[in-house]
Amino acid sequence: MSSATTPDVASAAARLRALLGDRLHEPGEPGFDTATRLWNAAVDRAPALVAHCLDAEEVAAAIRVAARCHLPVSVRSGGHDWAGRALRDGGLVLDLTGLRTVRVDADRGTVTVAGGASAADLLAAAAPYDLVVPTGVVRDVGMAGLTLAGGYGPLCGRFGLALDNLLGAEVVLADGRRVTADPRHDAELYWALRGGGGNVGVVTELRYRAHRLPAVLAGMIMFALAEAPAVLRGYAALLADAPDELTVMAGFLPGPAGEPVVFVCPFYSGPDLDAGQPWLDRLRALGTPLVDQVDPLPYADALRMFDGGMVDGNHYLLRTRWLPRLADGAVDALVDAARQVTSPFSALALHHFHGAATRVRLGDTAFGLRAEHLLTEIIAVWPPGGEAAPHRAWADRTSAALAPFALPGGYPNLLAPTETERVRLAYGANWARLRRAKRHYDPRDLLTAVPTLPPSGHPE
Repeated sequence: MSSATTPDVASAAARLRALLGDRLHEPGEPGFDTATRLWNAAVDRAPALVAHCLDAEEVAAAIRVAARCHLPVSVRSGGHDWAGRALRDGGLVLDLTGLRTVRVDADRGTVTVAGGASAADLLAAAAPYDLVVPTGVVRDVGMAGLTLAGGYGPLCGRFGLALDNLLGAEVVLADGRRVTADPRHDAELYWALRGGGGNVGVVTELRYRAHRLPAVLAGMIMFALAEAPAVLRGYAALLADAPDELTVMAGFLPGPAGEPVVFVCPFYSGPDLDAGQPWLDRLRALGTPLVDQVDPLPYADALRMFDGGMVDGNHYLLRTRWLPRLADGAVDALVDAARQVTSPFSALALHHFHGAATRVRLGDTAFGLRAEHLLTEIIAVWPPGGEAAPHRAWADRTSAALAPFALPGGYPNLLAPTETERVRLAYGANWARLRRAKRHYDPRDLLTAVPTLPPSGHPE
């Protein structure tokens, strides 16, 4: 918070205890450690209180207590932000993991989820109707956190980012008011929510446009590391021709023998899956596949290939770059990084932003880049007890090596809390408007969220 007023934790605890009973967790209590344990075990934060809320009115009441007692607030939905911004030192954590309901309106083609629902929750409820909403590749990720700052995923080309499918939201503002944000109700808040992250309010419900998609043609094709330069250059050539219905991830994953393997992961979502076969043949011809497992599957089932890829309890550190194209120099940097990887658990991933996502006008949402590009994830992973320095150095070297080929900024959902200058660059022409929205809806900087914004009084 920008105010210098000393937080009154004792008073906040008493008020919240009266509101929530044993759903308020304080340090030293049995439920506190569980409530503050995140996917990334490298996160070491010490919040003062955790409020396990079960509805929007409890969220609003908790925020009013925090404001009155001068406690900064963070929100835990899925808890998958790698930097652990669901927790804030000395602050109040609003734990929304109990808000998991999903309502499907098949006639209207909408799906409404509560603020703590995961992608798996949404897709399981929508599957009986052959409906989908664009998600990321990890099913355990919370839909709110994914959506509010972007939402890259395998359906990006056909249906856009997750945020492009957000029709409206129920929000608790920093003063405790409950409001609706959609094109007809507080359109400026609706604009800021689609790309600005959770910085302008606590979202307790999200309503999405759903799409009929009975199945996708999807899977994994892997090649030996020695073939990586040719595979990635062929991948780059294929992307230039890819239709909206074809979104292909690529990168490097741990291989069975310890050496990384290069992979391509196609998702073809057209109405005629047979039309995707020539594209798969082209991908297979990039090298000699070690693994070739691509099948027609329901979208939710196809995402299961990523289950277990990033294990809870390991230590994680991420770096990211936006690449306008996969230039030869960027290919060389990625291959070098794979050859020099410091952990058998680390990975590199490329996500193709194209098609429908590029046709949204830049000013229509807060998201700051609508040109076709590749989102690069540099994912350093090591087991608990291991030394962090070599893995951090590997990630930083890789990011630096890609920088000459990259666009300014980077994906706000992945930028580190210290990278506020890159966050500014990521929003580009939308930055000034987003900053005005933050000052309007949260003038005291009560809320901390992804991405990390500079304090309201910080010079532009």
